[in-house]
Amino acid sequence: MKTIHFLTIFLAPIFLLAQYDFEPSVEHPFGLPNPKAPKELLDFAPLIGECNCKSETRNPDQTWAEPVDMIWRFKYIMNGMAIQDETLKEDETYSGSIRQFSQDSTRWYVHYYTTRTVSTTLRAWEGNKNEEGKIVLYSEQKAPNGTDGFYRLSFYDIDDKGFKWVGEWVDKTESVVFPTWRIDCSNGKISNTNDSEKNKVVAASRGFSTAFIAQDFDTMANSYTQDAKLIPLGVPIVEGREAIKARWLLGKDTKILSHGMDTSEIKIIGDYAYDYGYYHGTSKKGEEPATSWKGKYVVVWKKEKGTWKMYIDIWNRLKD
Repeated sequence: MKTIHFLTIFLAPIFLLAQYDFEPSVEHPFGLPNPKAPKELLDFAPLIGECNCKSETRNPDQTWAEPVDMIWRFKYIMNGMAIQDETLKEDETYSGSIRQFSQDSTRWYVHYYTTRTVSTTLRAWEGNKNEEGKIVLYSEQKAPNGTDGFYRLSFYDIDDKGFKWVGEWVDKTESVVFPTWRIDCSNGKISNTNDSEKNKVVAASRGFSTAFIAQDFDTMANSYTQDAKLIPLGVPIVEGREAIKARWLLGKDTKILSHGMDTSEIKIIGDYAYDYGYYHGTSKKGEEPATSWKGKYVVVWKKEKGTWKMYIDIWNRLKD
């Protein structure tokens, strides 16, 4: 009986995890679409992830205000059955929506919330993706002069580089159109898995090697996050950027003639990446002859303000 109880306790978390395979995770930070979800869920598939955007709204005098930088983030939620998005603007106004597709009415329903006002009832839009590839949503709203109409939201020019969005008042016939808010996310898509991000990791690695050869210890230290961990062989873990700089300074009397890291694999996981492979180099100390050395390494990288920095750095020498 003890064995049965143990297996039940041990296996239960595994079964639970298997039930939620489509939730955001370390490997899939924006979640995955659930195969059981309505096929229309994929209308928003090109928007999943993050985009760097410019947001513009109208001033009271009807001129357009200066653009505000914004991140727009989309992800699958409810185990891949719906979509949530949030906007993070530089002016510290934030908002978000829950997006669900109803198979009964064959329409999208979008519920909106914002930090500007806390509402007990969330405003809702509804609509569909049209034949032109636009996602168009409507919410009834009167014009300031009392004319009946809608506030219409449209996603358009959607591709793998980004998209555009506009919020505009329209009359019931949609012949009168007055835009009040527009967001440009074209060419703003932040991809966490593409080759350009991997190339940035490689460039950061080469930058460290260049600084190592030049004995530029400030640049070496700044190649690490503030809370980085250095894990060399045979000594305690070195924690923090300043302690790591002090550790590298111990070798200031040794001239590094060459240094390189040959990656075997780089895997991007959201704002983190792991990189492993082999390193090699040559060095010379005083009047001693130059020596060559090599080893293997693992680096966990962390993106800070768009720059990849080393968060965990582990290596050990290989025997000649």
